[in-house]
Amino acid sequence: MEPLYQQTHKQVHEIQSHMGRLETADKQSLHLVEKEIQASIDQVFSRLERLEILSSKEPPNKKQNAKLRVDQLKYDAQHLQTALRNFQHRRYAREQQERQREELLSRTFTTNDSDTTIPMDESLQFNSSLHNIHHGMDDLIGGGHSILEGLRAQRLTLKGTQKKILDIANMLGLSNTVMRLIEKRAFQDKYLMIGGMLLTCVVMFLVVQYLT
Repeated sequence: MEPLYQQTHKQVHEIQSHMGRLETADKQSLHLVEKEIQASIDQVFSRLERLEILSSKEPPNKKQNAKLRVDQLKYDAQHLQTALRNFQHRRYAREQQERQREELLSRTFTTNDSDTTIPMDESLQFNSSLHNIHHGMDDLIGGGHSILEGLRAQRLTLKGTQKKILDIANMLGLSNTVMRLIEKRAFQDKYLMIGGMLLTCVVMFLVVQYLT
């Protein structure tokens, strides 16, 4: 298990360093960089599935630590996947804005026989405001998606950690009272997470109402 873990751990750090290339790559090579990073992330997830199987076969005195290490790698990989998706979402929004701007500037305006004038400044100002609203909404949605993904990943990690703590507690012979307190705290954390997600949705809704 250890060689595969070290390879996966090294690959995760390599992906983290390659994420910086997204900001410096030109338009011609950007799509290629995104595909390379996505392929590496997919390979990490494939290795993590193998590591989960191997960690479950570890000796009892090493199994808990092995599972914690694999869970941490999984959390890092999920964070990288979320960051890549957020970058792609922002790129799509920028490309759409550029296309709309080019279409507006290349449009041909003519006057009719009654010498009608077209308020170009107002049209450009309106289009610019519309683009700003779209950009703000895209950033807000991307941020909200990142927060929800992070909360979901943390919930999975905490859930696994809770089970491991309970297993260790059983091994150490802790009292039932202490175990009930641990379960009660986990139950409260679950509702705190749900409340945070609902609050995020409400804030996003209010911002949308304000911008529109």
